[in-house]
Amino acid sequence: MRYSQWIKFEVKVVEASSAIPHGIKYSLTLHDKRNQRVIGYDNAHSFKSNKKYGAKKETYDHIHKQMDIVAYEFESASQLIEDFWNSVEHYMENN
Repeated sequence: MRYSQWIKFEVKVVEASSAIPHGIKYSLTLHDKRNQRVIGYDNAHSFKSNKKYGAKKETYDHIHKQMDIVAYEFESASQLIEDFWNSVEHYMENN
């Protein structure tokens, strides 16, 4: 079986800040055969979380699932990679 999806990792150690407290700027993406990003874990830009209750928090760590963006709770670099590969596996099995 031949797949036409591809993956891109961009990772850079940066000085820790309030926006990037773990000091890792990252973008892990899966692209389809049309070069469209279908899954992306990144902290390249902020967005306002749309939680039902409580204040809308501006966060940097998040997941792109096609057109949707959801907050991502960064625990560690190894957990980030595991979560990304689990999302890729789920996408490949269901699309």
